[in-house]
Amino acid sequence: MDHFYRHDNANVHRGIHELSRRSTVAFEAARDRVAHFLNARASAEIIFTRGTTESINLVARAWGDKNIKSGDTILLTQMEHHSNIVPWQLLAERTGAKLAYVPVRGDVGLLDLSDLDNLLDNTVKLFAFTHVSNTLGTVNPVADLCARARQRGIVTLVDAAQSAGHRPVDVQEIGCDFLAFSGHKVCGPTGSGVLYGRRELLEEMPPFLGGGDMISNVDFFVSTYKEPPHRFEAGTPDFAAAIGLGVALDYLAAIGLRNIALHDSELAALALEKLLSLPGLRLFGPRTGHAGVVSFLLRDIHAHDVVTVADQLGVALRGGHHCNQPLMKKLGVESTARASFYFYNTAGEVDRLFDTLREIQKFFGA
Repeated sequence: MDHFYRHDNANVHRGIHELSRRSTVAFEAARDRVAHFLNARASAEIIFTRGTTESINLVARAWGDKNIKSGDTILLTQMEHHSNIVPWQLLAERTGAKLAYVPVRGDVGLLDLSDLDNLLDNTVKLFAFTHVSNTLGTVNPVADLCARARQRGIVTLVDAAQSAGHRPVDVQEIGCDFLAFSGHKVCGPTGSGVLYGRRELLEEMPPFLGGGDMISNVDFFVSTYKEPPHRFEAGTPDFAAAIGLGVALDYLAAIGLRNIALHDSELAALALEKLLSLPGLRLFGPRTGHAGVVSFLLRDIHAHDVVTVADQLGVALRGGHHCNQPLMKKLGVESTARASFYFYNTAGEVDRLFDTLREIQKFFGA
C-alpha cells in the first residue's frame, strides 16, 4: 500500500493517463485475487466494501428491499453476530417481514438442526448464518445448510468473518448465494471487506448507493447503471485498501489455508485440555471440532476483571458479550472472556494463558 501511494496513486476507472491506468489495473487485479481466494466463478461476483457489516447491509438493502415483503420470513440462528441480526431487523421493520431463529444447544454450543426442515417453510425467503461462531468457536455445516435451503428455493447468506483467512472458503463448494468477510480478519487493512454474490442475483439487484463510477449514463431525470460489481461501488473506492487486501490473501495462500486451519484447531484443542483442568472454569462451545476461539468464565470472577488482570500480565483477551447479546441471554450469562488463536500463535502462548489464569484465580482467591 505504501508503494502504491508513492508510485501509482490515482482514481480508478476514470482517467486515461498512466497513473490512473496503473491504479485501475492494480485494483481490478485485487478483485481477481479475491475471486480466486473464494473460488468464485468470475471476478464480477466480487464487490469491495468496508467490511462484513457493510456487505450484509448491502444485501439487506439492494436484495432485501426488492425481494422481501410482508408475511415473508428471514431465518437466522441464535449464534449470530449483531451485524447479521440488526440489518435483518431493520429490513423486517421496513417490509413487515418476520424473523425466525434456528436454536442453539447451549450445552454443547451447536445448532439444533432437528427441526430445520419445518423452519425452512414456504414463507422463508432468506437464510443467513455464520460459518464460525465468534463466541463459541463452533464450525457450522454451511454446505449442508445451503443445500437444504436451495432445495426450497431459499436464498442464503454466509457470514464468513470468522472463517475466511482461517480455513479454505470455497463459495462453489459451499453453494451459497452471498458471502461476506472483512479484510482485517485476513491480515489485510482495516476498513476493507468483500461481498461475494452469485452473478444472477447481483444482476437483478438495484444499486445500494448512488454516485460516480456506478453509472452508465446520467440525465437530469433518469440514470442507467453499470453491470455488477461496479453498480455497487459508488464514488471513489478505497482502492489502496483493496490492493492491500489482495496481497494479504496471497500471503495467506502461501502459508496454506489448510495449514492455518489445522494449526488453529490444534491450539484450540490444547487450550481446551489445559483450561478444563482449572477448578471452577466454565467453558462455552463444543469440545471437539473447535475453531481457534475459546470462551470461558472463571467462577465468581467477572470476565472484565479477568481480561484486565490478564492484560497487566501481558496476555491479550477479550471480555464482554462479543457482539452476541442474544446468544449471551440464551447461555444465561452477561459476558465471557475469550482467547483467539491464529497461525502466529504458539503452544507456548497457550501455556502462558493457562499460567496467567491460574495467577488470576490466586489473586481473586477463587
